[in-house]
Amino acid sequence: MLEREKYLKTLASYAEKPLIKVLTGVRRCGKSTILQNFAEKLISGGIKKEQIFSLNFEDLALEPLKNYRALHDYLISKIKDDNIQYFVFLDEIQEVESFERVVNSLHLQKNVDIYITGSNAFFMSGELSTLLSGRYIEIPIFPLSFSEFKNAYKELSKNDLYNKYITQGAMPYLINRENSYKEIRDYYGGIYNTVLLKDVVARKKISAPDVLEKVVKFLAGNIGSLNSTKKIADTLTSFGRKISVNTLESYISALIDSLLFYKVSRFDIKGKEHLKTIDKYYIADLGFRNYLLNNERDNFGFVLENIIYLELLHRGYKVSVGKIGQKEIDFVAVSELGQVEYYQVALSIRENDVFEREISALMDIKDNYPKFLLHLDPDPDSVHKGINILNALEWL
Repeated sequence: MLEREKYLKTLASYAEKPLIKVLTGVRRCGKSTILQNFAEKLISGGIKKEQIFSLNFEDLALEPLKNYRALHDYLISKIKDDNIQYFVFLDEIQEVESFERVVNSLHLQKNVDIYITGSNAFFMSGELSTLLSGRYIEIPIFPLSFSEFKNAYKELSKNDLYNKYITQGAMPYLINRENSYKEIRDYYGGIYNTVLLKDVVARKKISAPDVLEKVVKFLAGNIGSLNSTKKIADTLTSFGRKISVNTLESYISALIDSLLFYKVSRFDIKGKEHLKTIDKYYIADLGFRNYLLNNERDNFGFVLENIIYLELLHRGYKVSVGKIGQKEIDFVAVSELGQVEYYQVALSIRENDVFEREISALMDIKDNYPKFLLHLDPDPDSVHKGINILNALEWL
């Protein structure tokens, strides 16, 4: 089993603090396994098994506990000693109706440390902050980063590793298995259909799932491209799938809530303001894109861009698309400490016109924050007029 050290350290840093720990992420990205590993770490650190209660509500045996009152009474009956610290892990808690009543009540117990997971869009729609009254910390969980993937395939060269990463996808379940193309496709298809039906169609009561699927395929096929909702709606209409801008916005919002896609807004670097109407979209895992587009091998520059975007999220950055005059900066990344960094991404910069185009946008930024140009050329790292020029695979 691949231990995801970064997340385990994050959970350890919040252990026993008076906050509800909420792990969020697209279905099957590894949340349950991370909780399981953390419980094992607690036990190896001296916590007794009797102090830990772990419930996964996808288990049919727990059907009677999906009633919030029954769940509450069950857990309270187990918490018998006020002088002992207890740890409660509630996995896929959205399966319990009115679960927030249980969680908020348990949170009143000073000796109960609560961890919950959810992949349902319910967790992403802004409702969680109301339900848990600001008493929680959200810990986003992603499919495997490139460096985590490398730890599982240490025998591969960087280039072979990258090709496997973009071909297989980054879901933890697929690691170190002999997966055929069909098995990988079937696996992603199963997750995708569950997300679409449970987290989008059912929750948003969508009456035209066939149109929704056209929207999904358009976004998957146009990762990294600047698009307005009007442009997307007009394109789909021209393909014979008429859709209004309002309906499209509702569909895209639901897909973002499900964590299948991320929307990245533009930021005017000179004007220091976020711009509306035109955005970029990136997909949560390239395995989904492969499934949706039948493994089309194209747009490799945008594929690399998608990977860099997800890596910045892994590292805790808030990310925007930069605008400087008429030029574009692929990513404006702001760290948890407020540090700003600028990123340009290109497959190759060996052609002079590509290099000049990518570098000129960065040079137009007159502040002194770090600037990076990431590429896949097998060249040594260098610095050009203060701009760090790095191999993307080394950076990853």
